[in-house]
Amino acid sequence: MKVLARLGFVVNGVLHLLIGLIAIGVAVGNSGEADQSGALQQLSGAPGGVFLLWFVVLGFVALGAWQVVTAVLPPRDRNTKRAVHVVKELGKGIVYLALAGTALTFALGGSSSSSQSNQQFSAKILAAPGGVFLILLIGVVIVGIGGYFVYKGITAKFTEDIVPPAGTLGKVTLIVGRVGYIAKGIALAIVGVLFGVAAVTHDASKATGLDGALKSLVELPFGVAVLVAAGVGLIFYAVYLFFRARYAKL
Repeated sequence: MKVLARLGFVVNGVLHLLIGLIAIGVAVGNSGEADQSGALQQLSGAPGGVFLLWFVVLGFVALGAWQVVTAVLPPRDRNTKRAVHVVKELGKGIVYLALAGTALTFALGGSSSSSQSNQQFSAKILAAPGGVFLILLIGVVIVGIGGYFVYKGITAKFTEDIVPPAGTLGKVTLIVGRVGYIAKGIALAIVGVLFGVAAVTHDASKATGLDGALKSLVELPFGVAVLVAAGVGLIFYAVYLFFRARYAKL
């Protein structure tokens, strides 16, 4: 199980590498969805794409299952409250299993758009009683998760998840982890803000997920450079995930 969980980190790293490259491509005028669906679409079009997609499915199922098992086990840090530990690990497990489901769709020859799925989900919620509050709450939670990623990057708290290698390799791990976590956190925070905008404006089309969050950066001053920087940051996060696959505490 541990070996397969490490495979999951590799798979997650590959997807973030592709997302970062797509984001840079969008910045220079190319098309594509800079999110998990876009990355999976890239894999499906590659030589041996179906095999690669099943590899992704296996990796995410294993990682999701490992997180669920971890939720049942006592927290590694004795200062962590049991309820917080369970919610955190189960949440990760659900996310990874959902990604496995998306990858399975592509592996079976179908397609999916994360942006459209987010918009359809938001539209259904907004149409329900109390939907505006719920979408706003989702946005706040995502912003909070993004903030925690930034915090982990700034404080290097992510090193608690791994056994850092010694020497130069350890320094590289620290650098890519810090930059990667901060970049990922900022991207997630923007996703959360877009959910908030969707709630306030009653416009589900604003909740575009990671792809929309990254592409919204182009509208900022020096937006192209900012989007390129975000793409590079996600590539750094991908490299960290490769290190984590090797050095993770499991």
